[in-house]
Amino acid sequence: RMEGFGYYTLPMGTEYRGSLWDGMCHGQGELRRPTGGAYRALWDRGLPTQGKYTFTDGLEFELEKWLYCDGYDRRFYTEISSGFKPPGIAQLSNLDPPKIIPKGCYDCGDGFYNPKTRIVVDYKRKFLRNADDDEHEWILRTCRKAWDLTAEEEPKP
Repeated sequence: RMEGFGYYTLPMGTEYRGSLWDGMCHGQGELRRPTGGAYRALWDRGLPTQGKYTFTDGLEFELEKWLYCDGYDRRFYTEISSGFKPPGIAQLSNLDPPKIIPKGCYDCGDGFYNPKTRIVVDYKRKFLRNADDDEHEWILRTCRKAWDLTAEEEPKP
């Protein structure tokens, strides 16, 4: 079995880096998601005893005092940490500038969603998953969609 310090990549691309004992995470270690987030924790026989999740943009998750996107304050994390843009310049996502969404697709946070095929791909166009009915409805209801008209097309009156 694996023992000592090492790296282990799970089938979905998540990687564990840290101490191992008897084939389990044990001691200091970190789970790194392929999309960039990481969970650093102290592990005891495969179970985390204390830890902290950090999102790709540096935002650290707080269970007790979570103030980000709480229903009252809808600012993006980059707006909280760097301030607002001048009036007239919209910020449409936490990424600035935002990713360009392919025609007919939605930006669902970890990639693009095509409602015709019901497939979610990451921002490099690599397959992530098939969306079930609940996720499909949620994406259509809440996520940012590519423009239906290009800049060259004029809307008809």
